[in-house]
Amino acid sequence: MRKEHPWLYAESIRSQSRAGASGDLAVIFDRNRKLLALGLFDPDSPIRIRVLHRGGPRAIDRAFFAERLREAAALRAHLAAEGTTAHRVANGESDGLPGLVVDRYERTIVLKLYTAAWQPHLGEVLAAVDEVLAPERVVLRLARAIAAPFAERSGKSDGDVLAGPALDGPIVFRERGLALRCDPVRGQKTGFFLDQRENRARVAALARGKSVLDAFAYTGGFGLSAARGGAARVLSLDASRIALDEAHANFALNRADTDVARCAHETAHGDAFDELARLREAGRRFDLIVLDPPALARTKGDVAGALHAYDRLAELGARLLARGGDFVMASCSARIGADDLAAAIHAGSARAGRRLRELERTAHACDHPVRFPEGAYLKCLFLRAD
Repeated sequence: MRKEHPWLYAESIRSQSRAGASGDLAVIFDRNRKLLALGLFDPDSPIRIRVLHRGGPRAIDRAFFAERLREAAALRAHLAAEGTTAHRVANGESDGLPGLVVDRYERTIVLKLYTAAWQPHLGEVLAAVDEVLAPERVVLRLARAIAAPFAERSGKSDGDVLAGPALDGPIVFRERGLALRCDPVRGQKTGFFLDQRENRARVAALARGKSVLDAFAYTGGFGLSAARGGAARVLSLDASRIALDEAHANFALNRADTDVARCAHETAHGDAFDELARLREAGRRFDLIVLDPPALARTKGDVAGALHAYDRLAELGARLLARGGDFVMASCSARIGADDLAAAIHAGSARAGRRLRELERTAHACDHPVRFPEGAYLKCLFLRAD
């Protein structure tokens, strides 16, 4: 196994003492029978073992999970001082809990599982969460690939409340003082895109006096941040009417903020490619454009199509950008590198007859640490038109 890498693939296992069931603790030895690590065994995944602990023997129990959570929580303690009450408490492999994400929204904790191997250990994880984080409730979210088998084996489904009272509406949390609503039961990811928090702050710093287009807006995080930063106008564009209704609600929650109250907010519903073309036909121009599409390359076979889509989006967006305007584009596809994204942006903008000068490349927010290559999925480019 690769040094310090948290995954052991099936083809890397030379021999196995028995068949094993999902969630069994696997003990990994080298060819000289030296104990290397302990991990969660998943017979249904090509990632056969996810490493929990390296070195000598160690009990994998409530105390172990509590220790990992306590260490991870301490690294995020500074966020409360920024007026932020929603963040990632534990980022899976990079915080020593492979295949498990722990997010906080006020006093609600969301556990998102990416492997069914966590199912036998869920009780001890819940006990550790209660000990360290003292939540009001805990919500379970399941990756799409494991939702059906997990429900069949455990009787628990995506969106179930595992502990505490049921939710009777959206949770309102704070991000650097802004009020935002989220639905941790049915919302995308665990309810909100926490990984873009620092990029939203960067957009706010660019926005004063500008007209802003927030495409793939979801519930309006980038647009609302721009409004708080002093944007004159914000257009939120998304394919989901429900998401746009939430964007309106988020703007309304923050009308006590003078800059948000002054900002003219409008929404557009539809496919982003079609709507960007329509905006050009209507003669619209924007001083600041944010394009934050969903993952477009989930498999290796999707990469070529994804790069073409980024290229096309860059072309459509560049045609709407005012002279001297700022252009922000993100990709949350792990298979797309920052250089590939930059090349697609420059190719698309060149076809639009625009030259974009790169200002900055950013990645995940600080509560989403990355300690192995496959964990680096988010990249965001900030550019400016000449």
